[in-house]
Amino acid sequence: MAIEKATTPGERRALADFRADRRLLMLVAKAVVIAVAGTVAAWMLLALIALVTNLFWFGKLDAGAVSLSKATPSLWMVCVPILGGLVIGLMARFGSEKIRGHGIPEAIEAILIGGSRMSPKVAVLKPISSAISIGTGGPFGAEGPIIMTGGAIGSLFAQFFHLSAAERKTLLVAGAVAGMTAIFGTPVAAVLLAVELLLFEWRPRSFIPVTAAAVTATILRPALFGTGPLFPFTADPTLPWWGLLVCVGLGALTGLVSCALTTLLYACEDLFERLPIHWMWWPALGGLMVGLGGMIEPRALGVGYDVIADLLGGHIVMSAVLLILCVKTAIWLVALSSGTSGGVLAPLLILGGAMGWLVGSALPGEPGYWALLGMAAMLGGTMRAPLTGALFAVELTGDMHALPALLAASAAAYAVTVLLLKRSILTEKIARRGQHITREYGIDPHQFTRVSDVMTWHVETLPGHIPVREAVAVLETGRHQAYPVVDEEGRPIGFVTRADALLWATQIGHADERVDERVSDAALPFVHPNDVTAQAIDFMLSSDLGRLPVVDPQSSILVGLVTRKDLLKAQAAFSRSETERQAYFGGWKMRPRSQKVTDAKAASSS
Repeated sequence: MAIEKATTPGERRALADFRADRRLLMLVAKAVVIAVAGTVAAWMLLALIALVTNLFWFGKLDAGAVSLSKATPSLWMVCVPILGGLVIGLMARFGSEKIRGHGIPEAIEAILIGGSRMSPKVAVLKPISSAISIGTGGPFGAEGPIIMTGGAIGSLFAQFFHLSAAERKTLLVAGAVAGMTAIFGTPVAAVLLAVELLLFEWRPRSFIPVTAAAVTATILRPALFGTGPLFPFTADPTLPWWGLLVCVGLGALTGLVSCALTTLLYACEDLFERLPIHWMWWPALGGLMVGLGGMIEPRALGVGYDVIADLLGGHIVMSAVLLILCVKTAIWLVALSSGTSGGVLAPLLILGGAMGWLVGSALPGEPGYWALLGMAAMLGGTMRAPLTGALFAVELTGDMHALPALLAASAAAYAVTVLLLKRSILTEKIARRGQHITREYGIDPHQFTRVSDVMTWHVETLPGHIPVREAVAVLETGRHQAYPVVDEEGRPIGFVTRADALLWATQIGHADERVDERVSDAALPFVHPNDVTAQAIDFMLSSDLGRLPVVDPQSSILVGLVTRKDLLKAQAAFSRSETERQAYFGGWKMRPRSQKVTDAKAASSS
């Protein structure tokens, strides 16, 4: 339940389902402009990656996409990733350290901690460093860098206008979503990714502009990237009655692998932290591992979209899948933990797809179908975004029939990872920087709790017409720290505290003054019994008061008080609803383990 803030104490506070206003239309217009820029930035990033790839590996100036599977294993294959790592280390050291990593944690950190403000350096250096990293063989995807780049574009554009941090966040995420939509052609999954990872809310103020950005990128995409799904694929999803249970099992297995990958990644990062050299040199060491892996299996280098297509289409043999899985895992873990620049989405798709393909080779149906389930499960579990994982796989392939199985596998992987790991591969990096975030959304209890549910009724008051000396006497002998002052009709006009009484007692010549002459406040904020407690909190914060008068909405006569302590009752009730358990049918109740131990000891002693 949203509330419309009152600008004056007497203004009526209207309750509504949502808090959206006409500024929403302004945000939509800005999001469309940002989406255009984000789409162009995505196209430029892919062209730059292709240019670097062709230049370093094939010695030609060409921006056409090419697979590194055509690269010939040689000493040069080891040297190129090292050179790329050296350049990235120098850019991070002397340019901006924020270009290190895979982009999404940095975007989350900017949203939650930095007021959704990014620097121009990030907008320029992040795509360049990512193009160098991926183009020189780094086993990463372009989605993390474009999310960071698109977010930086949205943030920079927003900083030219008088906007709140929440509005800047909306435009930052709009740029990120536009970039992801442009690269993958997955507008629904991009919006879901924003909801599950970046926005930390579900409100019209953010959802509608972000959706507008995704739609804009979808409209522009055919002119820059072509039409149709990125990996056209249709498998026969007809399974026996126990088929969905197998999908759940595959998802759970993928969740276990996801936990192992996350643990190994940060174990590798810890090893890098122990090295007696500056972090600027770490990407070069990661590049050495990439080059050695490329000598074993060149297809493990780069983005690997061709590998994803082969896994789905079945144009691959088991030995190749095993080799790609092992090499890709090793070089991805070491390279990413070294602090180089690149995304995690495409590698997760390859790793999950390879594992699903291997398991699926022993299951009914095509291995490509199980590879698709593995991709969705790995994405949903590792990034803790199960809806994104399922819808992303559908939009990538255009196969709507597989959606139930995709959802089952993705949710199972998600369940395993949230039960076994405290944080995801994204939030663990943020936690290691000393910050904590929560990924659980819920309704604020103060948005639906009425003031009448927590307020104090029938309070003691001070009449405004009494002299100051009588008020001082009441406060010196009374039970309360403060008393509301009311006029002849019982309407509140202010408060008198013990601090006021102490001050008045030391002043000479004011004892016969009326109290209402000392405390009358025409702008005294108040609330009504039917207002929600969130309204009371807003007024307390804006007026720096610890208590508010509660008045009758018709006569404005004082009917009670609401204090800060009263407002905690709403939170206490919400906490009880989460922790107190009770059976309403059957009467059987599970006793706590401590009580069972106590009963057992009592029985043995008797």
